[in-house]
Amino acid sequence: MSEETLRFDGRTAIVTGAGRGMGRTHALLLAARGANVVVNDLGGAVDGSGSDAEPASSVVAEIEAQGGNAVANTASVASPEGAESIVASAVERFGGVDIVVNNAGILTSHQVPESGADDVERHLSVHLMGAFNVTRAAWPQMASNGYGRVVMTTSCAIFGSPFLASYGAAKGGLVGLARNLATAGAEHGIKVNLVAPYAKTRMADPDSDINQSARSDVSQTPAATVFDLLLPELVSPVVAFFAHESCPVTGEIYAAGGGRVARMFLAETQGYAKGDLTPEDVLAHWQTIQDETDYYVPPDITDYTTFFMERVPGAASLPASGTV
Repeated sequence: MSEETLRFDGRTAIVTGAGRGMGRTHALLLAARGANVVVNDLGGAVDGSGSDAEPASSVVAEIEAQGGNAVANTASVASPEGAESIVASAVERFGGVDIVVNNAGILTSHQVPESGADDVERHLSVHLMGAFNVTRAAWPQMASNGYGRVVMTTSCAIFGSPFLASYGAAKGGLVGLARNLATAGAEHGIKVNLVAPYAKTRMADPDSDINQSARSDVSQTPAATVFDLLLPELVSPVVAFFAHESCPVTGEIYAAGGGRVARMFLAETQGYAKGDLTPEDVLAHWQTIQDETDYYVPPDITDYTTFFMERVPGAASLPASGTV
């Protein structure tokens, strides 16, 4: 049986941060598969400073040279007004929005406690608030059509690094945002998922000055030699899959890089319970608390609340909800 070709004919996609790196390859692939694409990029440096219209216009030219349809937008995702401008570009040029790929991001050289609140705010404003602003602006369009796909770009920085507190905090916030938007979008046919990419771009290049702090750790492992295999083009097929109508999941996280795709998930152990719990009980039963056997992966807060409440000591003896 031949494989189905996933196409986007008649769909309109917004890709933020699409002037370079992964955003560019996302935009090119979606356009090659038939999507109309809004190529959004402020054109700033990796740390978010400056602006340049050339990156976005250059990608539009690439798409049009290949017979695709695209329009450039250079607004900042960090403001609600910028986000509205991006969506307006889609509506005015192509009649609506079906797909939002939140890819725009920044990275500064920072480390606690030297970096202050201003650095955290810079990262949050682009990664987290930028994704929120653009998705919020596009939401009425998608909801009115009863269809939408949103792809957020998180990061393995959520696992922790001494050099990525601000960046990791923003990327972790995206997980919470996407999980909650996924539940809100269910009744509207909107699916929201996250991709945690590994690709050699300006932001992740181990040889770039901005990654100098982390370079020594990476360079001591075999992983350093793998970076050249982590092409942005190998992340884009995963993003395109989650942007497609055949996407079967929502609220999920997937790692992608070098041609590999894997599910990442939040889970909880079965734990230990006692009605008169003491700190000594926690110590004595630490191995049980840590035991990952039969871990639980909650699909949403409603299901998780049931899981949690059923394990509260004495819950089994209480009347069922709604009874007296």
